[in-house]
Amino acid sequence: MIYSTATIPVNPQGETRLTRAQVWAGLELKARDARLFLPPGLCTRCDVVEESATHFVREATIAGAELREIITLEPETKVTFFQATGPREGAIVNALYEDEAGDLQLRFYCYLGLRGKEPGGPEERAEQAQFDSADGYKAALLSTLRRTRELVAGGKL
Repeated sequence: MIYSTATIPVNPQGETRLTRAQVWAGLELKARDARLFLPPGLCTRCDVVEESATHFVREATIAGAELREIITLEPETKVTFFQATGPREGAIVNALYEDEAGDLQLRFYCYLGLRGKEPGGPEERAEQAQFDSADGYKAALLSTLRRTRELVAGGKL
């Protein structure tokens, strides 16, 4: 199994301050259309295909992989992506919270396996290393906040 986590401050010194509501709007928008937040060409399709009071389902093509995810939203707190189909199985979470000093934090964590691959095998170890690397999910969190700041500055959030 793959377990990875990363946490970053939402408002580090020198950055334009974001409110919880603004960060939440960015997280929800990213859940609905990842193309707006991922590097150009990485996500070529992202469509919400079902929606209910408790969740929505999106189908996407990310890095050439066809995905179907069930996404739950806990307003201004947490977005959970359940991997229904695709190369991974399990859950990915983006959580927004205040630390003990009252500073807003954005945390990523996941618990995943790779479909059709040996548990703990070389593919899972490689994926774990990627998630935990400088280009992994910490970089994705930083990118999400950067894009959210751009959308806020442009009056789109």
